[in-house]
Amino acid sequence: MNPNLRISEFPNLRRLASTYRDLDVYKKAFETSLDIHRLTLDFPKIEQYGGMADQMRRASKGICANLAEGHARQQSSKAEFRRFTLIALGSSQEMQVWIEYGLSLDYIDPETASGLIDAYDHITKMLQSLLRKS
Repeated sequence: MNPNLRISEFPNLRRLASTYRDLDVYKKAFETSLDIHRLTLDFPKIEQYGGMADQMRRASKGICANLAEGHARQQSSKAEFRRFTLIALGSSQEMQVWIEYGLSLDYIDPETASGLIDAYDHITKMLQSLLRKS
């Protein structure tokens, strides 16, 4: 599979998918998690399994997974949606810490780190807005 393909390039998949994929915050978090995954593949070997690269991949993907699970559970409980959205919010803020570590350890260049911090700041604000609306 081509790593440069984006889910947005498959309109039929979107129509068949659950509506969590239609959330703008999900789309932003998904695209950013792909960037994180690609970036961390170049981290030192010591960071790959159980280290910082692994933690970053888990936290970035966890935002998407928690939005999807919360969306599915909201049919029976709005409180469950809020709970999973709060978990996603925590993971978004966690990512900013990991990026700061990556920058400080020279695993991430300053320009990339700045762009990722901005992306997760935006995701955090989107999640906060989603929580206010729920």
